[in-house]
Order: sequence, then structure tokens, then C-alpha cells
Amino acid sequence: MKTESVLEKVLTSGQLAVTSECGPPRGALPDKVREKAAMLKGYVDGINVTDNQTAMVRMSSLAACIIIREMGLDPILQMVTRDRNRLAMQSDIIGAYAFGINTMLCLSGDHPKFGDHPMAANVYDLDSVQLIQTVKQMREEGIFQGGDKILNPPQMFIGAAANPFADPFELRVARLAKKINAGVDFVQTQCIYNLDKFEKWMEGICDRGLDKKVYIMPGITPMKSAGMARYMKNRVPGMDVPDEVVKRMAGVPKEKQAQEGVDIAVESIERLKNVKGVHGFHIMAIEWEQIVPEIVKRSGLYPRPEL
Repeated sequence: MKTESVLEKVLTSGQLAVTSECGPPRGALPDKVREKAAMLKGYVDGINVTDNQTAMVRMSSLAACIIIREMGLDPILQMVTRDRNRLAMQSDIIGAYAFGINTMLCLSGDHPKFGDHPMAANVYDLDSVQLIQTVKQMREEGIFQGGDKILNPPQMFIGAAANPFADPFELRVARLAKKINAGVDFVQTQCIYNLDKFEKWMEGICDRGLDKKVYIMPGITPMKSAGMARYMKNRVPGMDVPDEVVKRMAGVPKEKQAQEGVDIAVESIERLKNVKGVHGFHIMAIEWEQIVPEIVKRSGLYPRPEL
């Protein structure tokens, strides 16, 4: 029996969707997952559960998704191709669907050299585009990659990530087109601070008619401090933080910088709401889940639709 993705229902209804993120703990701490997810309840249409993000060992995305699903909420299974071959990935996908998890995000994953296990072997049996193709084939043709039939194929709503700012900028739209051709349904982007450049990227997408083929959700990350703004500008690959954003964060007293970061996030959502091809927002409040309700309310995205 098919279980329908809440995120899919909101997006297909034409309303702006909202997703957020829950990073699993670095230990067998189910209550930590429940605590984070409870903060987001009623404010989002799906909760992304990261998969060993930044190449650091954490509770598995699948396990944390099951905990969130048992709370009656709607997790989004993140899956990186770095750590598993195609046997393990297909196995986890049908395992997730058996627990009613019906939405997922297909990613390549950060290289182990960036994490705490630089000696770990990369798998990359498939890349993120091939994983998208595999999930679509499982859903629509009901077969594994090896060609055998699947009993009760997983009806996954398929997501992918996009970075509008990575070099070369001119190829960013073409890169997204590859994922759309592979069968992706929705896209969550890297955090957006350079709104002008993001809008230019969206123009390129609309010029090619790609906005009619995929639901795009810009990423919004509230910054807690001027130090975080400088770090993201100078140290995080593929991130574009304009100087005026850093100056604005630095221009208020330390104790007010977190609120300034929230204000910037709300203003960004208000502006991007009106950009053609934007279908919702992915609010990534890293280890700051408690601020998501304020951002959702102040942005006019609350209450969430009941479909």
C-alpha cells in the first residue's frame, strides 16, 4: 500500500513547502532525536535527517528517520553514495519504505578527508545522479538495478541537492538539468546569502523551462554570529556570503548578532517567495532547531497546510 509523502502533497497543491533538518547524535541517544524533532512539529512538512554529514560518524539516517516516523512526523531520509554500494543502498531504501518513510534526498557526500576518519575508503559505487536513476527505476518500474522484480516497490518522493554558487557558475544550471533528467522530484539548495546571484541562477533555470519539471526549495541558514558569517565566507567551499552580510552581522553588539541572523533569514525568505520557480524553503538551523518556529511564523509560512 502506497504511503504518500506530505512534502509531495504540499508541493503539488501549489503552496510553499517548508522543510528543516535534524542532525543525528554522535551516540545511541534516541531521546536526542526526539527532542530535536519535537521542536519542528507543526512547523515543517518534512524533516531531513543527515547521513554522516561532514564525514563524521553519527547515528544512521535510517535509524533516526524511524524514530521520527514513530513520533507521527515526516522524516526525509538522506543517503550519501560515499559509504555504501548499490546493494546496501537499495536494501536501505526498501527498509525505509517498510517503516513508512517515503521521501529521500540523494547525495554524493563529503570526502572522508574533511571528517574524523580521513583513512576511510570512499565507495562511490554510484554517484548522486545514478542514485536518483536507481530510486526512480525502483519506484516506477518496480525492479532492482540487477533486473529482478521488487515486491511492493518503494514509492519514494525523490530529492537532490544543488549548489547555485559552485564554480564554474555557468555550468550550475546544466548540472541541475542532469539531475532533473535522472528523475528528481524536488531540490533543496545550499544556504543562500547572495540573493542576487541566486536569482540569476533561477533565471537560467526558468529560461530552460526546468522550473516546470522540478520543485526548487532554497536553503536558509540563520547565522548566530559575525564569526560564523566570516567562517562560512572564508572557509566553507562553495559558499557565497557577500561582504555586506558579514558587515551587517558585525555591526551589531555580540549579544544581538543571533537575532540579526534570524532577521536576515526572514528577510531572505520574504524576498525569495516572489522569485519565479521557488516552491518552498529548506531551513537549516544547524544545532539551533528551536529557532525554526520563529522563522516560519515571521515569514508568513505558518500555519502549515493540512492536506
